[in-house]
Order: sequence, then C-alpha cells, then structure tokens
Amino acid sequence: MIRLTVLYNLPPDHDEDEFLQWRLGEHQSANMSIEGVVASQFHRVFGDAGGAVPAYRFMTTLDWPDRESFEKGFYDPRVQAELEENLQKISDPLFIVSECLVDESNESGVGG
Repeated sequence: MIRLTVLYNLPPDHDEDEFLQWRLGEHQSANMSIEGVVASQFHRVFGDAGGAVPAYRFMTTLDWPDRESFEKGFYDPRVQAELEENLQKISDPLFIVSECLVDESNESGVGG
C-alpha cells in the first residue's frame, strides 16, 4: 500500500468551521474519486503525548494499493490542477509519500 500523508495548517484569515464543512463534504468526496484511492482519512491534530502544541493542525491521508496506481491517480493532470486550487485553502503543507511494509490491527480494540 502507498499512503500520501499531508500535514497542514489553515492560513490565519481562514474560518475553521467553513474549512471543515468544505473538507468533510465536497473535498472528502473529491479525494475518494481520485483513481485508485482505496481509503481517505482526515484528522485534527491535538499535539504530542507530552501536550506540546503541534506544528500542524490537520492531517489527511489517502491510500492506494500500489505505487503504479498512486502515480496514475495522484499525478493525473486534473488532480494536480485541483490540488493547486486547494492549496490556497491551507498553509504550511508537508506532503509525505510512504510505502506500508507491515499492516496489523488489534480488531478487539484491546491493547496488550
């Protein structure tokens, strides 16, 4: 699996409620419509375990099954044009592309 993680903030003059309405609705649907995307998550960042103020306020992840489908979907000219437009709504973006080497879960939700 290939994951795109985007960490970002909002520009000081942007309304967070308005941003959330767009991000949780229209933009989430747009993310899921990118060719090959199998999952998309959006997170509000609270800070680190020590309570420090986070460098980034929000995090978005998108997953593709493999590198080929990531490159085909993410680098599509339409997706890149939309990305350029959407970058106007955020600040300080950090894009990270990673490959999952192991994926385990504890479905019972109980730690061990």
